[in-house]
Amino acid sequence: MLDRKGPLRGVRVVEMAGLGPAPFCAMMLADMGAEVIRIARPGQAPLFGLEQKHNLYDRSRRSLTLDLRDPEQLGQAKSLIAKAEILIEGFRPGVMERLGLGPDDVTPTNPALVYGRMTGWGQDGPLSQRAGHDLNYMAISGALWSIGPADAPPPPPQNIIADLAGGGMMLLTGVLAALTHARANGEGQVVDACMSDGAALMMVLQYGLKAGGAWDDTARGGNVLNGGAAYYRCYETSDGGYVALGPIEPQFFATLLDKLNLTDHPTFANQYDADAQADMHSALESIFRCNTRDTWQTILEEVDACFAPVLSMEEAPQNPHNIARGTFVETDGVVQPAPVPRFMGTPSDPPTHGDAGHVGFDEVMEKWG
Repeated sequence: MLDRKGPLRGVRVVEMAGLGPAPFCAMMLADMGAEVIRIARPGQAPLFGLEQKHNLYDRSRRSLTLDLRDPEQLGQAKSLIAKAEILIEGFRPGVMERLGLGPDDVTPTNPALVYGRMTGWGQDGPLSQRAGHDLNYMAISGALWSIGPADAPPPPPQNIIADLAGGGMMLLTGVLAALTHARANGEGQVVDACMSDGAALMMVLQYGLKAGGAWDDTARGGNVLNGGAAYYRCYETSDGGYVALGPIEPQFFATLLDKLNLTDHPTFANQYDADAQADMHSALESIFRCNTRDTWQTILEEVDACFAPVLSMEEAPQNPHNIARGTFVETDGVVQPAPVPRFMGTPSDPPTHGDAGHVGFDEVMEKWG
């Protein structure tokens, strides 16, 4: 067992090993000090040929390998779940029921259990049994349509929006809210987290803007937050780097213009004029191509121009602000993001890498019994 510090120290979690958002949720729980036991299938290995130590979603908790087709090992899984406060699973609807580990199977012996379920399309609905990934779940939420230029297909925004923000983080929020209720009332419940639902929730601002007439759904790449505003986008620099600008508010835009010697330039007289955005964009493209990314960083980083250099994954851990904040840590040669958020009274331990080792059933039961 890993004895970790943090505000969730002592919370017992059983995680059914899987992919993507469910392990990410379990990782966050472990980062915050929960005792998470990951039940893995025999022979289960990370995707993409990774070594287990590089599968960082699995950090900070130990694994127990069980063959759930074996009645004795299935019984062991049930014994662990009976001692847990939270269960995390990310299978298609019905899989846990077929294993004999559905809510109706395990809650009679543990009525306060918070049963966290993570799926792509939800526990019901026409698509509930279909396969999918982050890109698909974003696609039906309206989020994917809104990203990218008008003259090209929407780009895959990695697996961040539906998989992690709309999936893992929503499940985390849900199980912690349900845990608060269970500890107060002794009543557990099923938490149904769905990536397509979560991706839609990530678009709540944009749906409000659309309803109020401030977002044109037909203008891909033409709205203020998705590339249509010259003052909210990225620009290439002379060395092939990029800088990110975001001075939406007039006072920050004025600061940017001052540093670029554009205060009295007529093209920039009306920041929010839709008809002026193309000319402003063209002018800023030419200006930013005149200097390197580091030069622009020297000019703009010390003022309130809403500026940042666009860093690679290799560069980000070396950024002075990230170093000062401890945003990244190195564990046995593996550089990775540190746990967040930060807790002043109950700080979290540094994370392990993705292979914290294995644990035996008897060891867990001795600790949890």
